Amino acid sequence: MSYTGPDFDAPPPRRSRRGPLTVAVAALVPGALLGWLVYAAVGGPDDGGADGAGSGGASARTSAPATRTPSRTFPTGIPDDGASGAAPDSPPASATAATGPLKGKVVVIDPGHNPGNAAHTAEIGRTVDIGTHRKECDTTGTATDAGYAEAEFTLDVAHRLRALLRAQGATVRLTQDGDRPWGPCVDERARIGNEARADAAVSIHADGSAAGNRGFHVILPGAVHAGAADTRRIVGPSRALGERVAGGFVRVTGSAPSNYTGDGTGLVTRKDLGGLNLSTVPKVFIECGNMRDSKDAALLTSGAWRQKAAQGISEGIVSFLRG
Repeated sequence: MSYTGPDFDAPPPRRSRRGPLTVAVAALVPGALLGWLVYAAVGGPDDGGADGAGSGGASARTSAPATRTPSRTFPTGIPDDGASGAAPDSPPASATAATGPLKGKVVVIDPGHNPGNAAHTAEIGRTVDIGTHRKECDTTGTATDAGYAEAEFTLDVAHRLRALLRAQGATVRLTQDGDRPWGPCVDERARIGNEARADAAVSIHADGSAAGNRGFHVILPGAVHAGAADTRRIVGPSRALGERVAGGFVRVTGSAPSNYTGDGTGLVTRKDLGGLNLSTVPKVFIECGNMRDSKDAALLTSGAWRQKAAQGISEGIVSFLRG
C-alpha cells in the first residue's frame, strides 16, 4: 500500500540500518533467524544482487489507480511465468475443509484495496471512524511503474493463501473477492474479522515507497484505547502472529526485511490504521515488497514468487495457530 492517502500515513523517516540486521531479527523475530542467516549467507534471491540500500524514510506519492473491472474470476493482469506460478482455483470463501490440523480454526484474509476503487472515488473518499480519528474509507493503492496494481497483487496472493490454509483444514473468509464494485471500507474490513471471530486475520499489501527502498515488513497494532478502538487485548497475540508471519516469509521467499522502516527487524508498530485499531481479533498487515522499486517489482509480478509469498504467510499463520 502507498503511504499516501487514508489509513496509510507516512511513518517518521528512518535511516537504513542493515549492519545490525541479524541481531535485530534474532531479538525481535525469533522464527525468522534461521531463514535470515541462510539469506545472508547466500546473498538473497537471484534478482540482480542489489543490497537494497536506499534513502531514509518512506516517500509519499500519488498512487496509480487500479483500472480493472472487479469480477469473481480474478485476472492476474500480467502473463504468469509457468504452471507453478498459476493462481490455484479456489472454492467459495465460505467453504470449510473437512480435516486437517487447522480444523475448527477461522482465518480472515484481507486483500488490500479493490481493483474497482478508482472508479468510485466519492465512495472511498468518505470518512469513517477508526477510533482515534476519522479517515477516508479506502484508497486505490499503488502500482508498479509498468501498471501492475497493488489491488491485483493482493487478491492474487489472497487466493493462493486461501487454498493453502484450506488444505490445512482452516475455514477461510476473504474481506473482498473482486465481487463488489469498491471497498470495503477499513472499518468494515475490521468488522468482518471480528464478526467471524477469527483466530487470526492478515491484511495483504505491497508498498509504494521510493526506488531503492526494498524488502517486506509486517505491521503490528499498537495499544490504542480511544472511541470505538480498543486493541489492548490483541496487542500481544498480534505481535506473536506478526513474528511468525515474518519468520515464515523470510524462510520461504528469501526476501530481506525492509531497509527503510522497522530498523531491519521487519516489524513496525502503528496506531493510525483503522483495520488494526478496530480489530478485536489478532491481526497484522504485511507489506510484501515495494512496487516502486524495480527489483522488488520483478518479484511481485512473478507468479512463482507470489506463490512463495503465500506459502511463507501460510506457514506463519499455521505456526501461530498451532502454538
